[in-house]
Amino acid sequence: MKEFRYIIQDKEGIHARPAGLLVQEAQKHSSEILIGKNGKTGNAKKLFSVMSLAAKKGEEVTVMVEGPDEEQTAKTIQAFFQRNL
Repeated sequence: MKEFRYIIQDKEGIHARPAGLLVQEAQKHSSEILIGKNGKTGNAKKLFSVMSLAAKKGEEVTVMVEGPDEEQTAKTIQAFFQRNL
């Protein structure tokens, strides 16, 4: 399993547009991708799951990736966070 932490930089937090883009990116990979915040975890491949985290600017999220392509998936998702969130 690969894991990284990220502090949300977007002034709106994880709102509808970037959440939708994140789900689209996550669905390209076969590994399971989970996002956690304050003890709550959401599946990055499901929009409502991501939105339910209600991650705001300045809050830290933990992204966990597990599966056959976890190495590349973790790098890709981390780059996505840096570009979009």
